[in-house]
Amino acid sequence: MSVHTTEDILRASAAWVWFPRDSDQVHEELQLVRYPARFGGGVRASQVRSSGDASSVLDHAIAHTRGWGEAQLTFWTNPSDSPDLEDELRRRGAEHIDTVAVLARAIDELVVDVPGEASAEIVRTLEQVREVDAINVPVWAQEPLDEEGIRIEKDEVVAGLKTGRDVRVLGRLEGRSVSTGGCTIVNGFARLWGAATLPDARGRGAYRAVLAERLRAAAERGAATALVKGRVATSAPILRRVGFRHFGDERAYRLTLAD
Repeated sequence: MSVHTTEDILRASAAWVWFPRDSDQVHEELQLVRYPARFGGGVRASQVRSSGDASSVLDHAIAHTRGWGEAQLTFWTNPSDSPDLEDELRRRGAEHIDTVAVLARAIDELVVDVPGEASAEIVRTLEQVREVDAINVPVWAQEPLDEEGIRIEKDEVVAGLKTGRDVRVLGRLEGRSVSTGGCTIVNGFARLWGAATLPDARGRGAYRAVLAERLRAAAERGAATALVKGRVATSAPILRRVGFRHFGDERAYRLTLAD
């Protein structure tokens, strides 16, 4: 199985954007995604590819955000941005709210130690989707799915499994559902996303169980390299310990727009 180069990894990281169900998006000068209210609303921006200067690109993003009726613009930096908007965001008073480490490694070079009390399983049923939602709601401060939303989510999960592109995993400690995470296979990369563990269950191996199962499932579906954006204060140290290598950081800035 071929191993991706550093250039491949950085390109794959820059191309990674999430489009939630019921979101809106436009890609002009940069990628803009309007998040639905369930995920807190607002607009996420990334992937700057423009011949204009930083000020004009940011003005463009602000205009789209206001046009959507949103008041918050969150921008994620990437080393490949052209132009770089970071200084312009700071100049306009944007708040630095998050940092993730871009981490990657060939899947067959990663070793995850899972304690005996922790286990993980691939999500396939309505009940498992409910358990995943019960974890995501408090961890990500999002609204719970209603029954129709649960059914839609389950259908999407099953469809992703059938295509071999997407996998959702549920982690347990002594049978109790406490952790979850997803994986999407794109061009030989396993994008690991959405990891969440209930606060009272952290540090006991549930996250590692979810990680190990995602890696196993991704390799089974033909992925060669695992790629993840781990928060520097939580998952990134765990990921480094199991063998992931650091390829740089991405930072999030939030700009609250005046009326």
